[in-house]
Amino acid sequence: MEKASRYSYTETLERLSNAIRAGGNTIFATIDQSAAATGVGMTLRPTSLIVFGNPRGGTPLMDAFPEFALELPLKLLVWEDNGTTKVAHPRMSDLAARYGVTGKDQVISAMDRALEALAASVS
Repeated sequence: MEKASRYSYTETLERLSNAIRAGGNTIFATIDQSAAATGVGMTLRPTSLIVFGNPRGGTPLMDAFPEFALELPLKLLVWEDNGTTKVAHPRMSDLAARYGVTGKDQVISAMDRALEALAASVS
């Protein structure tokens, strides 16, 4: 899912980070992918990946479906494209179907709602 942010790249990152923490989640990493590109002599538009989650939600999924850990923690991608900041995230329900996750509909639905609410908070 992709949405345009109404804020600048920097402000979008800040607002999302604040909202993630306010929601009781932990930000495990914010990866500045454009800085990594610069580090190897390349250029990339401003691009960052926010990696976050709450072990209370993810742990039962990973315990029951170990391969689903490839998709966790949750992620939001923020990038700037021709003056517009964009935010994208995966649909956890699509990923759950790919991995054959069953019996965890409430948790998966909560993850989808949380990701969508975060993206909507800056759009």
